[in-house]
Amino acid sequence: MPQMAPMNWLMLFIFFILLMFMINALNFSFMTPSTKKTSKKLSNLTTNWKW
Repeated sequence: MPQMAPMNWLMLFIFFILLMFMINALNFSFMTPSTKKTSKKLSNLTTNWKW
């Protein structure tokens, strides 16, 4: 691709890798459930054993 001659391929690779990491970090931070709900569920499960 002669249009991209000034930019070198290693810089493009690094740019897209960083972009992928940023998008994945945003997606992961929005998709994780809050820890308060899970900790309450776990504490209820441990106290409600009926043997």
